[in-house]
Amino acid sequence: MLRFFQSYFPYQYASLLGLLLLIRLPLLLHPFPLLIPELNWMIVGEQMSQGNLLYRDIWDSVSPLSAMVYWGIDSVFGRSPLVLHGAATLVSVFQIVYFNYLTNNRDIYPDRTFWPGLIYMLFMHLSFDCLTLSPVLMSTSFLLLAFGTLIRQMDRRGATDEVFEVGFYIGIAALFYLPSALFILWSIVSLLFYTGSTFRQYSLSVFGFLFPFAATVLFYYLFDGLNDFNRNLLASVFRVRQYSLSDFQSLLASLLIPLGLGVLGFLSLFSRAGRYVNFQQRIQQIMAIWFVVAVLTIALMPFLAPMAFLSFVPPMAYFAYYYFENIRKVWLAEMSFSIAFVLILLLFYQGALGIIPGAELGRLSSLQVRSSPLPADIRDQHVLIIGEDLSAYRQNHLATPYLNWDLAKYDLKNLDNYEAVINVFDHFRLDPPDYIIDRENVVEKLFQRAPALAARYEKTAVADVYKRKN
Repeated sequence: MLRFFQSYFPYQYASLLGLLLLIRLPLLLHPFPLLIPELNWMIVGEQMSQGNLLYRDIWDSVSPLSAMVYWGIDSVFGRSPLVLHGAATLVSVFQIVYFNYLTNNRDIYPDRTFWPGLIYMLFMHLSFDCLTLSPVLMSTSFLLLAFGTLIRQMDRRGATDEVFEVGFYIGIAALFYLPSALFILWSIVSLLFYTGSTFRQYSLSVFGFLFPFAATVLFYYLFDGLNDFNRNLLASVFRVRQYSLSDFQSLLASLLIPLGLGVLGFLSLFSRAGRYVNFQQRIQQIMAIWFVVAVLTIALMPFLAPMAFLSFVPPMAYFAYYYFENIRKVWLAEMSFSIAFVLILLLFYQGALGIIPGAELGRLSSLQVRSSPLPADIRDQHVLIIGEDLSAYRQNHLATPYLNWDLAKYDLKNLDNYEAVINVFDHFRLDPPDYIIDRENVVEKLFQRAPALAARYEKTAVADVYKRKN
């Protein structure tokens, strides 16, 4: 396969994208487990389609531009995991083509081949959850655009005012996935050490980064949602930890081969450093900084899953190229890539389809939507789930703004506070749930604090489930 993609001809783009579709088509046509984050994003899009304002009327920590994409998808297609997967494939196509174009047209590597795009495409299949339209996936597209602008500056004698674009792209990336804001550090360090930037140009880059945030803050200020924006997005990045993932074996297995090949490629550079020109050596250092900053984002991730590590793909793919390039024997490089290709896709299909009976590796069971605690005949009702398990929303709709449990705790776990009780009562009055699923044992205390609500609900035969009286 490496030999086939070694030639640099335009028709190879068709071969590369054909291989991508060949890998993904079986999963696009075959239903596979719906994930809790996917359901969460679809609920956000649905609520925004009904005129609710994110953060003020929908308490969730998804970043605003990602929410707008889910809003647009819901407005046209409704709840559709298939559309999320199809849109994710289009975003993946852009990243693969752009990464391959960038590495070749900017002479980032000594030779021009389609290996960068091939390796990037393979590493985008860390796990089956990478097939969905996640905020990290969308954010990484803009980080790649920032990288392209940055190396364009490095290829000149001195930096220009286009450094504004670098900061602007990172700002947009952060509004898709807030932890990506840390990449402004990557930008500043790269401009400081590898370009002839002046203080004015550093300021332009930082201003470009802050400009999208300033526009977003102004929007929420005008719509009386600035405090909600600060609490549910900016402050939540340090506190919100959703969907506890206990399947660390699957996470490590997903990252093992791409990370291992990236590290081996990085180490191989020390034995052949004299082969690369100064520009290429600077790119190597910039990509190493990218990887370090990506590691820092782990502390800010709302949950741990392979899809959250897609921002690692560009540096891993970049350095893995050197591993295969520096293998002197062609047959050995071909065999190494073939083994990596088979193992990565085996884990990918195992996670989605369970092709190995009884094996849980790669299944991400803790992220899958479970069976609803409500009877199967309860559909299209307005439901409030107090807790992390969102499964009852699969066939029903959210009532009240309390979607994210970590954020809902501000009110529902603070019922000794009079203001919190008033807030809950007002939300129930404006959007009363038909059913309440109480996984955190707060309803009894809520009913004690607000007897008017207690009079409207009754227990059902299902444990921890309350139904609104007719």
